[in-house]
Amino acid sequence: MGWMKRAASIVEAKVNRLLDRLEDPNETLDLSYEKLMDGLAEVRRSLADVVTEQKQLELQMQQVEAEVRRREEEARAAVRAGRDDLAAAALDQKHRLLEQLEQMKQGHERIAAQAERLKAAERRFQDRVQAFRTQKEVTKATYNAAAAEVRMSESLSGIRRELGDVGEALRRANEKAEQMTARAMAMEQLHEEGILEDPLDQRDRVARELEDLRRQSAVEEELAALKRELGV
Repeated sequence: MGWMKRAASIVEAKVNRLLDRLEDPNETLDLSYEKLMDGLAEVRRSLADVVTEQKQLELQMQQVEAEVRRREEEARAAVRAGRDDLAAAALDQKHRLLEQLEQMKQGHERIAAQAERLKAAERRFQDRVQAFRTQKEVTKATYNAAAAEVRMSESLSGIRRELGDVGEALRRANEKAEQMTARAMAMEQLHEEGILEDPLDQRDRVARELEDLRRQSAVEEELAALKRELGV
């Protein structure tokens, strides 16, 4: 029932392939890596947002500092013009701006510290992603090599089963060949003994035996003549 074995092997192979697809560690590892990359991208977007806020605040601080210098110039000009009232108003605006600038500096320090923390986190996250990527590739290579070895073993097992079937068929063929050879030899012997008659030979058994004796006698006489001729 070799066909039943082959059918069972085909079904087994299809089931194994289905299970491999359902539990493929390559896909699981790639999906985990994609999730890590998404997380890294999110950290980088957050870092970019914080750095953007930091740069915008720095620009605002520069504008306020420029405004402070402008108020100082206005106060000097008012003093030179003898307008102490205008000078006092300009200096009042200057101090208001300085208070605002101090608040900006404090905010800038907080944002800068947050940016540094995010940069450190991004570096750690990136190192983790790179380490996982290396481990992932090594694991995938190991799994693929093991899977290839399993497939080779399964193929060899199938070949062994096939060779078993072929060996059995070869054994039966050899037995039949030996039987046919023995039958042919038996038929030949029966023909020689005259037990089986040739349907094309119309002679009876006695005539065939006499003919064989005459042929044997002629052979013996010719052999003796050859010996005398050669002096043997």
